[in-house]
Amino acid sequence: MNENKININTDYDLICVGAGIMSATLVLLVKLVKPELNVLILERLDKVAQESSATWNNAGTGHSALCELNYTPEKGDTVDCSKAYKICTQFELSKQFWSFLVEEDLIKNPKDFINAMPHHSWVTGKDNVDFLKKRFEALKDHFMFDGIEFTEALDKMKAWFPLILEHRDEDEIMAATRIERGAEMNFGALTQQLFHILETKFNTSVHCNEEVLDIDPDDTVEWSVEVKNTVTGNKQFLDAKHVFIGAGGGSLLLLQKVEIQDKEGYGGFPVSGEWLVCKNEALIKQHLGKVYSKAGPDDPPMSTPHLDTRFIDGKQQLMFGPFAGFSPKFLKEGSVLDLFKSIKTDNIKPMLSAFWDNLPLTKYLIEQVTASHEDRMNDLRKFIKNAKSEDWEILVAGQRVQIIKKDLYEGGKLQFGTEVVKSKDGSITCLLGASPGASTATHVMLEVFEIAFPEIVNSEEGKKKLKAIVPMWKTELNAELFKASIKKSASALKL
Repeated sequence: MNENKININTDYDLICVGAGIMSATLVLLVKLVKPELNVLILERLDKVAQESSATWNNAGTGHSALCELNYTPEKGDTVDCSKAYKICTQFELSKQFWSFLVEEDLIKNPKDFINAMPHHSWVTGKDNVDFLKKRFEALKDHFMFDGIEFTEALDKMKAWFPLILEHRDEDEIMAATRIERGAEMNFGALTQQLFHILETKFNTSVHCNEEVLDIDPDDTVEWSVEVKNTVTGNKQFLDAKHVFIGAGGGSLLLLQKVEIQDKEGYGGFPVSGEWLVCKNEALIKQHLGKVYSKAGPDDPPMSTPHLDTRFIDGKQQLMFGPFAGFSPKFLKEGSVLDLFKSIKTDNIKPMLSAFWDNLPLTKYLIEQVTASHEDRMNDLRKFIKNAKSEDWEILVAGQRVQIIKKDLYEGGKLQFGTEVVKSKDGSITCLLGASPGASTATHVMLEVFEIAFPEIVNSEEGKKKLKAIVPMWKTELNAELFKASIKKSASALKL
């Protein structure tokens, strides 16, 4: 990636802050539709995809609600599937985009970043089994969940995930669902491939070691971006008609410096993560799939435990987690002062309100921070009965910043999701939040593209090009269209 000095005499149509999956997706969409636009990507670190997009910094699950129970909450006697349908659609949209890149010969080997992986939900105890059965009944007749299987039979579960069924009592109450078409993702590898396409095919490189200090309104263009080189210390100002802030956890601190009305009241709650990673090759080979269970009754959605097969650089891996921790940093390579710097007069009330309303989360984080390796192993033993401590090691995952925003009734609300904050004219956009994140990058960046450049996206040429790239976008979905998309993506992506 380009580390040379940026041309300060150039006005940019778009400057992207942060070189992760979001910026890579946005810029590639922009270049495919309007290649003549002048785009610059700035990254504070010395490489791309080093924070949330990095391979081990996220779960690597293609989040499509096939197994994640927190996307189908129980409401009285019913299960609400609306979020599941939404997330499933968004991931299939991402697959369409990647399939287009393969078909255009821009991506050579999709198996470098995506592999077929069955997705399972697995629960124990009568109440949880009743919930899973109810969830299955609610999903099974919808075309997005065609092929979902439900079982309470131990023999069948043993065939699906034998490692979990070893050494269990035959009278233990449990149930599981399975969908074959799940995906395992290496978002770090994907992000690197997208930036490689931009550099080699569209002459758009990432300028690394460039930290954005401030973004101010400009009299001649929309925005003036102050940048400092982290190696030389040199500063410069760049002009841009549009700016996208996609700096992961660091986005909030930068957004707070921007003079737009809609930034008011936003705060952030940082949460760090860890995985248990298996070192025993024999164990790794005994498990093939992603198995998601249910979070504890007082635990936050981010704590949903899962045992996952991963493929990292062609090698099969096995991990369990996530385990949460607390750090005041907003990025893994951030500052311990990040949280304190983010507290402003306009967000202190929402942040305090969200804190008092989420005391169980605080209690959960304290327990997680003080947990020993053996405590984490005991959590794993709920999945693998005879797990040995020497077979597993801790790996530190990425840093996430959950959104806190003003709420008319509650004062402040903690959100577990993503949100695009924008100026009224759409000339500056900022992505806040975390999960499901990378899996929905195409959907979210199409939204940003339309906010920033409606005249391009809604032109006849723009509509035609986007229809070829992502046929499902803004389309009334039905079973025939969805299944045709699944089949085409499976062929292109070698699933």
